Amino acid sequence: MLTIKCAKCKAKIFKYKKVGKGKIIRCWKDRIIEDYSIKEGNLIKCVCGNIIGIDEGVYIKMKSNAFTFSGTYSTKK
Repeated sequence: MLTIKCAKCKAKIFKYKKVGKGKIIRCWKDRIIEDYSIKEGNLIKCVCGNIIGIDEGVYIKMKSNAFTFSGTYSTKK
């Protein structure tokens, strides 16, 4: 379980179940456990207005410099 936070204000954006190792390029919507983000059209924003990613349908394409994360990865089964 990863906690994804805004890089500017450190507010929580998602609680996300990451499977496997590697960068967070996209967040699959079915793996988001809790969502604290603000949706404005297809943009995903923090409460401070920082754009975190773009909604692409079944996943969110993340901007790599807009967020930080903490937590542990799950192993792929």
